[in-house]
Amino acid sequence: MVVKILSAATIGLDVFKIEVEVDVTNSLPQISIIGLGDTAISEAKERLKLAIKNSGHSFPQTKVVINLAPADLKKEGAAYDLAMAVGILAKEGVIFKEPENTAFIGELSLDGSIKAVHGVLPIVFGLKNLGVTKVIIPYDNLKEASFAENIEIFGAKNLNEVVLHLNDGVSLPQIKQNIDDFITIDKEYSADFKYIKGQKFAKRALEIAAAGAHNVLMAGSPGSGKTLLAKAFPSILPPLTKDEAIEITKIYSIAGLLDYNNPLVSERPIRAPHHSASAAGIIGGGSNPKPGEITLAHRGVLFLDEMPEFPRSVLEVLRQPVEDGEVTISRAQTSIKYPANFILLGAMNPCPCGFLGDKKVDCKCSDFQITRYRNKLSGPLLDRIDIHIDVPRLDENELLEETPDMESSIEIRKRVSNAREIQLQRYKEERSKGVMIFTNSELNPKLIRKYCVLEPEAKNMLKNAASAFNLSARGFDRILKISRTIADLDNKENIQTAHLAQALQFRGYGSV
Repeated sequence: MVVKILSAATIGLDVFKIEVEVDVTNSLPQISIIGLGDTAISEAKERLKLAIKNSGHSFPQTKVVINLAPADLKKEGAAYDLAMAVGILAKEGVIFKEPENTAFIGELSLDGSIKAVHGVLPIVFGLKNLGVTKVIIPYDNLKEASFAENIEIFGAKNLNEVVLHLNDGVSLPQIKQNIDDFITIDKEYSADFKYIKGQKFAKRALEIAAAGAHNVLMAGSPGSGKTLLAKAFPSILPPLTKDEAIEITKIYSIAGLLDYNNPLVSERPIRAPHHSASAAGIIGGGSNPKPGEITLAHRGVLFLDEMPEFPRSVLEVLRQPVEDGEVTISRAQTSIKYPANFILLGAMNPCPCGFLGDKKVDCKCSDFQITRYRNKLSGPLLDRIDIHIDVPRLDENELLEETPDMESSIEIRKRVSNAREIQLQRYKEERSKGVMIFTNSELNPKLIRKYCVLEPEAKNMLKNAASAFNLSARGFDRILKISRTIADLDNKENIQTAHLAQALQFRGYGSV
């Protein structure tokens, strides 16, 4: 009789139930593992033999055939070791009966201990949705999986603990943790807006960007404060919600970037790749595509310093994810979709030498050099960046000025959080219909018409601006989104002329 044990496979963030089928045949002693496994799975033969032997159990002296079903689904990694070992021991009668509706995840060491694996959190959530009621995982992964509800999760340190649990009911460790205990509401940051002198226009732009999750491009002379503003930007972002924290933690679990002792990603991620990063590093890739920087920045910030120094081919791959909030990575045998809803924060100099328009230093670049430098950022990509601002050099008076009454990041964050809460409530009806929208930047053309209501005077102003600046359809919509966010910060139901005028300034169009 064939023994069937449950395990799980992940493709991207999707989870699939795997049946590990074990049987023996009268033949020379060997192990045959079939079912489209990779090298790590084929190498499990020796791990299984020695782990079972060193745990004090005998290994079958016949041919053992293990099938990972479904056979047409590619399987990778060593997380199937524990399920295969349980199947073999059940077939040998060491385990008295097959465990029902219980999945097993874990890599075996040669001494029978169970090692931690990547991707446990999405696996546990996925198995719960597939109807599995119990999961036995490595003890080191137990904290990571403890945030899942309505499913029993046990942590085992070695194979013998699993055998005793299944045969004699010996209890295995369990942990349940509350996400609220890990999310910090009023954290103080070392980089705070109150320590940044001047730059009121840039600070206001970043406040609007944080409130509506809008993309920002800052241009200014070297040393004007662009990088400092970017470092302080996380300090005004609203705290994560429970769903966002779980969503981000799943991504980091798949990528193998979790700290097993502090497994929950409780703060918005900030990713700042170097300009030598490849396109695959930015969007994700590999034979089994892993998350790239844009997915690791999901619900957080992707900061590209010295943006024109990135290869144009790398920047161009951002166009579709910035627009859609997700990225699809296609390979010959699979296609994987990852979330990529992030705030793109870019910084650049106005020219190669950096001093075009500077009040103190003359620019030495030719028109050709300036044009070539700026052409590294294509028009379509710039059109997808909501807010364009100049960050001018501060003069000596501004640098020496003592302003103890400057707003702190905590005060700004309260306004940002209030605006985000307004948006969460406004789009609750849309989410109930399956349209997952949380911020103004995610509005599609249909919802823009519904929620970005202009007062009559503001409508006339927008009409004049569209004519004067030859706005594209995308630029038109983005101005409406920014205006909606400014109105939310003002706690106004409709968009007024003052809101629209600010939005036009932050798009680089000045006043109308």
